[in-house]
Amino acid sequence: MAVKIKLKRLGKIRSPHYRIVVADSRTRRDGRAIEEIGKYHPTYNPSVIEVDGDRVAYWLSVGAQPTEPVLAILKKTGDWQKFKGEPAPAPLLQQPEKAARPSFEAIGGEDEGKGEAITQKKKAEKKDEAPAESASTEA
Repeated sequence: MAVKIKLKRLGKIRSPHYRIVVADSRTRRDGRAIEEIGKYHPTYNPSVIEVDGDRVAYWLSVGAQPTEPVLAILKKTGDWQKFKGEPAPAPLLQQPEKAARPSFEAIGGEDEGKGEAITQKKKAEKKDEAPAESASTEA
């Protein structure tokens, strides 16, 4: 019996979530699994990858073959390099959390309570002055 480490798809139509499972190679994609060894949520920002490294090492040592997507995940987490005896990859980059925007009061804004925003209208004098200046330059 050939054993594969593959992704089992869960979630709604446009929000997939995957579980990294060990299953018989003949079972369908979302079929019965021997063991769940991790999670992968690609739609989150940053994407969530949780892998039980000890179980991955065990299943790889007894001959389980990872599929291509799982192999890419294992290379990012460093479990594949650990199994092969290669140097570990650079740590995954975590996006820094966005700092909360300072509140209006913290900036020093004062609320006078005018009630509504008023945009001042342009003065009509500017339109009248432009033709008068052009007339004086012609003469």
